[in-house]
Amino acid sequence: MTTTTAPAIQPVQPFQPLQGIRILSLALNLPGPAALMRLSQMGAACIKLEPPAGDPMQQYNQAAYRQLHENIEMLTADLKTEAGQQQLHRELAQADVLITSFRPSALVKLGLTWQALHRQHPQLSQIAIFGAPGERAEEAGHDLTYVAESGLVTGLDLPATLYADMGGSLMTSEAVLQAVMHQRSQGEGVYLEIALSSAAGYLALPRAWGLTQPGAAIGGGHAGYRVYPCQDGRVALAALEPHFALRLCAAAGISMPGIQTMLEPATHEAVAAFLLTYTREQLDALAVEKDIPLCTLGN
Repeated sequence: MTTTTAPAIQPVQPFQPLQGIRILSLALNLPGPAALMRLSQMGAACIKLEPPAGDPMQQYNQAAYRQLHENIEMLTADLKTEAGQQQLHRELAQADVLITSFRPSALVKLGLTWQALHRQHPQLSQIAIFGAPGERAEEAGHDLTYVAESGLVTGLDLPATLYADMGGSLMTSEAVLQAVMHQRSQGEGVYLEIALSSAAGYLALPRAWGLTQPGAAIGGGHAGYRVYPCQDGRVALAALEPHFALRLCAAAGISMPGIQTMLEPATHEAVAAFLLTYTREQLDALAVEKDIPLCTLGN
């Protein structure tokens, strides 16, 4: 009897659709570098050209700056000088995609309008990050203002993260993929704009639709989808779907004849009282045992 040895299982290689693509970024702060970080992870050769003063991110959070720029080739040039412009255009001649985050008026001053770039480097695509679209592109703004106008700032507390910046970075990396597809099919570069205010607006759609407004099912109206106190902290409970809600109610000893039960004040009170009898460790074990989606948190 002949035995055969099963072939060794090879580790799954990360999908890198941008291998062979060269990206030059002039974008500072967070959206551009965060996009460049993702593009590098997708296999692109990423180069960042910084001004002599560097990126402000390096001044107010060096750890974030280091992580954003891992595997990124770093160059320095003053684009307001002839030498800096020459260095820039040497890089552009080799690049497939340019990412910028200047206002339109600054792009004009630096000779980086799409018309000028396309004339000099027809193979190049440009992804231009602005704060807001169209006529608003010259307005002063930042993540907080764009998130606020999208209805995502409530009370006096700052948002938990930088939604517009990080959403804009994802849209920027998506735009690079679109540009590469266009280049491969059409043989020339394309110009695409990303507005951080539009990114915030996209992330805010569930609230605009009413899904997360106060009192809506996932805005606190459903007893299985809320944050509750427990004995030694908090628990983010996400038993929204009927099968999860049934498991929660069974564990808590709550009668649940229908989904409407989960919207009743008495159910909220019963779930709150039940969770308050458990520690975080006990709730973590309960989640595994009963297959209930939750995450325990400190105070």
